[in-house]
Amino acid sequence: MTKNILLSLFFVSIFLYGTINESVYANLNDRPQPLEQFLPQIGYKTIEAAIRDFEQHFNQELKLPLRVPPITFTHQFGRFNSDQHLEITMISDECPQNHYKIDIRPIEQKINFEKYISNVFKLKNGNNALYIDNPKIGFNLLVMERDNWQYVFSIDRDVADKVTAETLIQIANTIDY
Repeated sequence: MTKNILLSLFFVSIFLYGTINESVYANLNDRPQPLEQFLPQIGYKTIEAAIRDFEQHFNQELKLPLRVPPITFTHQFGRFNSDQHLEITMISDECPQNHYKIDIRPIEQKINFEKYISNVFKLKNGNNALYIDNPKIGFNLLVMERDNWQYVFSIDRDVADKVTAETLIQIANTIDY
């Protein structure tokens, strides 16, 4: 009887071991695509090309800030979306939390952020900028209007200690130069 129990346990362990090991093998080709291959497939291109598309569509020059957040980025892409807004994205494949984005859309299509406002700042040009620090969003936002555009600067909350509201205000103020 003991011999039958041991033999049964032996076969069960072999069965379980074989079943578990079958799903462990990975194919070397299962690696994620590099960002420079993946992002163009979903419409991203160089920032310059995306800006050119945006300006040609609206027949108006776009002004961008001269500064970026003081964190490292490995990739910079832009995309002019079918809903007629420009998205400029800066990311790092080495530090995924280093994610910065600027969305720009015509004032007529602006997004209302009034219920999320954490603070209001005055820019150098006299306009107000709304700061949104809402954990539900996942990003801290600075929203401003200028030259008939709504600008939304977004920074990942995980780097909010390095890229503060004041840093975003400084970046927004460089549009005037």
